[in-house]
Amino acid sequence: MPPLLQVSGLYKVFHGQSSVDGISFDMEQGRCVALLGPNGAGKTTTLRMLAGLMNPSRGRILFEGNPIGDNYRRQIGYLPQAPAFYNWMTGEEYILLASRLSGMGGKAAAGHAAAVLERMGLQDAARRRIGGYSGGMKQRLGLAQALVHSPRLLLLDEPVSALDPIGRREMMELLRDIGKETSVIFSTHVLHDAEEVCDDIIMMNKGRIAEHGTLTSLRAKYNRPVIILRVEEAEEARLWLETLQTRSFILESRLEADGSLLLKVDDIASARSVILREAAERAIPLLRFEAGTLSLEDVFMEAVGG
Repeated sequence: MPPLLQVSGLYKVFHGQSSVDGISFDMEQGRCVALLGPNGAGKTTTLRMLAGLMNPSRGRILFEGNPIGDNYRRQIGYLPQAPAFYNWMTGEEYILLASRLSGMGGKAAAGHAAAVLERMGLQDAARRRIGGYSGGMKQRLGLAQALVHSPRLLLLDEPVSALDPIGRREMMELLRDIGKETSVIFSTHVLHDAEEVCDDIIMMNKGRIAEHGTLTSLRAKYNRPVIILRVEEAEEARLWLETLQTRSFILESRLEADGSLLLKVDDIASARSVILREAAERAIPLLRFEAGTLSLEDVFMEAVGG
């Protein structure tokens, strides 16, 4: 059987500039895929083309081996980054409208609307006007309209970017649950979100795919042992860090935003032994010592050449 979704040589050009520059990837049924990249990477344009809302300049999108068309649109759900609502409608009326637009009859639409509103935790607010909903409630309502017809593929554009920490947590838990029963592609520039819920990562930068694979395979490809150090603001400690960066077992060093020093090493066991011994001998006031491997953020920075 062909993959659920096949994207081949996809381009989108605006005013002579490529927003999406020849991307290709396959997506298997039942996977959750994160479209990961900074603002301006081409994520939204890609999703709009996948949703059939924008025609590619060149390239091909196949769903189960067939070109996308009206039948495909009935099998997808789409949530834009900033969903628009009729604020004078109630949540129930809005989801009923979405149900009917998807082709359901009146009785089926009512049943599906009630079920999805309950799933999104909106049953108590179903008969309130949308204009009185909070930002988190509106985002869950948008997700409800994308899910009400039980799509086989769910496309979500930055679904948590505008939410507060509580709303973000609620939405991520919903996405984790939804991913158990349907295929999902969601875009984000927050690496932790991708790491938390997705099976596969597509890293985009400047309209191109910089890397693509499972989280495990990407970590294996870019795997580097690292040590992270942070010391108190003392002259002796600062000088020790500077000399430490010149040692033969250090492959690369980088100062992090919080003042920590990230060291990529060739042998983590010997590096750890030397660093801890010297810190003890010199009475270096260590605030942080962490030995491990690259985070997803580090993998992304290496993949896009940051």
